[in-house]
Amino acid sequence: MQDTTHSDSRLALGLALTIRHDGHGGVADDLSDLAGLTAWVREHAEMLPDASELVVDETTLAAVRDLRAAVRALFARAVRPGAPSPADAARLLPVPEAVARLNAAAARTPTVPVLHWTDDAEPVVHRQPSPRGTDLTAVLAQAAIAFVAGADRRRLRACPAPRCVRYFLKDHPRQEWCKPSCGNRARVARHHERHKQGGQTVTSKSVTSHEQVCRPGTE
Repeated sequence: MQDTTHSDSRLALGLALTIRHDGHGGVADDLSDLAGLTAWVREHAEMLPDASELVVDETTLAAVRDLRAAVRALFARAVRPGAPSPADAARLLPVPEAVARLNAAAARTPTVPVLHWTDDAEPVVHRQPSPRGTDLTAVLAQAAIAFVAGADRRRLRACPAPRCVRYFLKDHPRQEWCKPSCGNRARVARHHERHKQGGQTVTSKSVTSHEQVCRPGTE
């Protein structure tokens, strides 16, 4: 199947997915330190303009982590009435605060004045993004805004598989899980739950039958 996902959507989703299941029942953060952010930027270099010139330092790390919290809060809003990712469902930012944080981050793009002066008009100045000094947080925020305001947002889901904390874009109407392994894990969990409930039902019936046999006056 051809991937029709826009680069902005892939970038926004990639940022959200830096919160993931750690494989041991917990949650891992790929942006826990500067090395993690540097590695993530390298992995997504083809989607980041002037990736080699991006400044990645402790200040940037804190800003990107704050932005991620806003993005994940808006992702949780986007998947309603479905449940959000359980990784941070109990500590999501309020939507208005997340929107304000996203807009503020997007505005961090450096701009420069550009002069236009034709023969038959007065000089005009407007501002445009600077070709230098690209701000990573602004780039990510603008991608997130494009995703949230675009058609791909309607495909966003939180994977309901046990222990999974991922968001994903639904590729076809019958897709329920972010990947096949999550589907397998969910089916195994349902199978065990059915057997557990069946065992409880049998036990309950056995106890009831025993009480009827042993009840005085039933012989």
